[in-house]
Amino acid sequence: MQNKKTDDRLNYCIEPQLVQSVLNKVITKSRQILYEDDEIFIKNMETRNLGGDDISRYRFWEWPQGIGLLGFWKLFETFKDAVYIDLLVRYFERQLQVGLPSKNINTSAPMLTLAFLYEYSGDKKYGDICAEWAQWLVEHLPKTKESGFQHITSDTLNNNELWVDTLFMAVLFLAKAGRIFNCAKWIEEAKYQFLLHIKYLTDRKSGLWFHGWTFDGSHNFSGALWGRGNAWVTMAIPEFLSIVDCEPGMRKYLIEALNRQLEALEKYQDPGGMWHTLIDDPTSYLESSATCGISYGILRAVNMGLADEKYKKCALKAVKPIIECVDDSGCVGRVSYGTCMGRENLNHYRQIKIKTMPYGQALAIMFFLEALK
Repeated sequence: MQNKKTDDRLNYCIEPQLVQSVLNKVITKSRQILYEDDEIFIKNMETRNLGGDDISRYRFWEWPQGIGLLGFWKLFETFKDAVYIDLLVRYFERQLQVGLPSKNINTSAPMLTLAFLYEYSGDKKYGDICAEWAQWLVEHLPKTKESGFQHITSDTLNNNELWVDTLFMAVLFLAKAGRIFNCAKWIEEAKYQFLLHIKYLTDRKSGLWFHGWTFDGSHNFSGALWGRGNAWVTMAIPEFLSIVDCEPGMRKYLIEALNRQLEALEKYQDPGGMWHTLIDDPTSYLESSATCGISYGILRAVNMGLADEKYKKCALKAVKPIIECVDDSGCVGRVSYGTCMGRENLNHYRQIKIKTMPYGQALAIMFFLEALK
């Protein structure tokens, strides 16, 4: 009989060849899924299109594609294979022909990858688009009290509301654009948004993050410590610190917030290695996109020297169950569908359907890439 120490080690050791093999399947499938229609979203937009423009412009330009594109950019960063640059260029050229949708938090998500692509290629056309959208975020995006980025989406105003998603979907792009264009105003705005979101979305009891906050009533809605929302934070802080050179006090503040969260994530990790769609609720289902995002963020933070090496074990423990979520065609299973705010109760999160999505594929790609390092 194996002792506990050996069993524990087997739970988080990885086989690089197996991970690479599964990664290859996920990459192949991701190219197809990037251009699959989201019938539920498109149907909803027929009656709730706040921008009032052609719905076809949103079909492949929304936050699920935004995260999907970032996965391909991370592949290029890792392997330096021009095939991924070609894929990204074809995507953006196609969407420019269709026409870009109205600006909001979620439609800003593809802009982060476009900013990386502009920095790499120097294509002025891409630079002009990045500058236009960054300027819009600062000057024209509706703001909450205390000048927060209101989480306006393609179909919902969410007046006076802060959502945890905003940091990853829009603020990272603003920081990147600020650095590329040497615009201190944009960089400082991005810093401020991180500070404001930490102020209102951190759960002081656990160190985890709430899904949202409303200034209309001053509360965190149903108090959901949502899995993928926490993943956005675990990923966003290391990514932000890789983009912006923060002054020592700001840097320390972000690192401490991240490490407080990591302590809680380690505590609530399921024994099998995944996290639940409500982090602190073991009756909610185990969810792969949250698990991949959290694990990627942990490994990124450790590799950057932002978090203790002990957390690497926590992240690598997720490799085996995520591999088991990938079917023979490369689809990543157990991905919760797009999740709006659970305003009244936590059952909203428990009942979100499972669906293969571009972000689920991309987060698995990013996790596997970081694990292979």
